[in-house]
Amino acid sequence: MIFWDSSAIVALLVNEPASSDIAAVFAADTAMIVWWGTPVECLSAIARRERDGTLAAMEADAARRGIDRLGRIWNEVLASDQVRERAGRLLRTHPLSAADALQLAAALTWARGRPLGHVLCTLDDRLSEGARKEGFELAIRAT
Repeated sequence: MIFWDSSAIVALLVNEPASSDIAAVFAADTAMIVWWGTPVECLSAIARRERDGTLAAMEADAARRGIDRLGRIWNEVLASDQVRERAGRLLRTHPLSAADALQLAAALTWARGRPLGHVLCTLDDRLSEGARKEGFELAIRAT
């Protein structure tokens, strides 16, 4: 099972430079764990691309359907006091955005605070570095 950040999930659903690498990760292990807010983050990324014209309306619609399909198979780490408290510590420790701190906190919660031997998949450089420093194995190297 791999913890998936929204940046990697979006790359599964829309054509990006790392999409083939991300697809290979998914093909090797389709058991996904995500943070509770991941669907909203993915929808935000798709809407942003549609608004700025880098994603056509039909492609955006297909990506949104893809989120629904993936949502039927993934497991979610729910919002909790533990996730919030871990995110607060991570913000003091790593240069992360609030959303990335919540993602990493959810991954740590899933790993029961023991990230060694657990895999995280992200395309975000800061999240990737924070996850590595916390002890996660990275599915791919962020660019």
